[in-house]
Amino acid sequence: MVRRAPKVLLHDHLDGGVRPATLVELARETGYRGLPTSDPEELAALIRQGADRKSLELYLEGFAHTVAVMQTREALVRVAAECAEDLAADGIVYAEVRHAPELSTAGGLSLDQVVDAILEGFRRGSEGRGITVRFIATAMRTAARSLEIAELAVRHRDEGVVGFDIAGAEAGFPPTRHLDAFQYIQRENFHITIHAGESFGLPSIWEALQWCGAERLGHGVRIVDDISTGPDGEPVLGRLAAYVRDRRVPLEMCPSSNVHTGAATSIEEHPIELLRRLRFRVTVNTDNRLMSGVTLSSEFALLAQTFGLDLDDLEWLTLNAMKSAFCHFDERLALIGGVIKPAYARIRYSL
Repeated sequence: MVRRAPKVLLHDHLDGGVRPATLVELARETGYRGLPTSDPEELAALIRQGADRKSLELYLEGFAHTVAVMQTREALVRVAAECAEDLAADGIVYAEVRHAPELSTAGGLSLDQVVDAILEGFRRGSEGRGITVRFIATAMRTAARSLEIAELAVRHRDEGVVGFDIAGAEAGFPPTRHLDAFQYIQRENFHITIHAGESFGLPSIWEALQWCGAERLGHGVRIVDDISTGPDGEPVLGRLAAYVRDRRVPLEMCPSSNVHTGAATSIEEHPIELLRRLRFRVTVNTDNRLMSGVTLSSEFALLAQTFGLDLDDLEWLTLNAMKSAFCHFDERLALIGGVIKPAYARIRYSL
């Protein structure tokens, strides 16, 4: 049931979802010798094992392999096309996939050529599969190219780029270091999502919202640090948590990944259930399908098993995501009224 239900994905990294077999083949074609094994199944297991070490910095180590082979137009087109195919096969009808173009220029591609290749791949992989895939251009917060990437995103906004993001190690690299990029995006009437509140706490979330103009929070798990328990046992929201809920700021939550990076201690202790019950604008996402060994369907199934979510909850979370997408309002409305709600009604009727 979960797989055939229409789903919406807002937080998925292109370089975190490469097929293991493709990674092996591209390594062979490009001469990359850093893979620990050439067996796709063994490789996937090793990457997942390496990611599950309760540290964002350690989690990110696996990207060295995927980024290494994503340096040619052909490789980028293939990885992006396969990404669209895999998401469609998982029942996803709309997705926003992100990548840092600056990571794919070591082979001589320009930033614009990287974006062109990815968008071409999305077009090829989406064709005839009932899915729309858009691109979020990400800048590395540990580097100094964010304004350049922001300008790149705006340049390609009419071709399939829908937003701008910063990612990478969070501690020691606050979003305000990239204020000029965010201000540029705002002046261009474009969209901002920021990785915040994953490995670092409330100050990162506050800066992302109040200084940098984030419309969505990538992860946002640590907003729970601003929720306490009152004398009557009921949750009490602090000022920042109340602001996030009142303003309906979408939280791009990635449950399995959050456990792997140490942002949450376990699925059972993940704050997504508390935040859902408190009616925050919660969305469910994959983050890195290869590193965490997940699909969006498996994430929903895990939450259903852990917290007893039902079809109504799945639809609510999906509508949260579609309402929070960076595509235009009429496109959101068409998918909600013409695809998502009718499909859930059909599933209910068939139960």
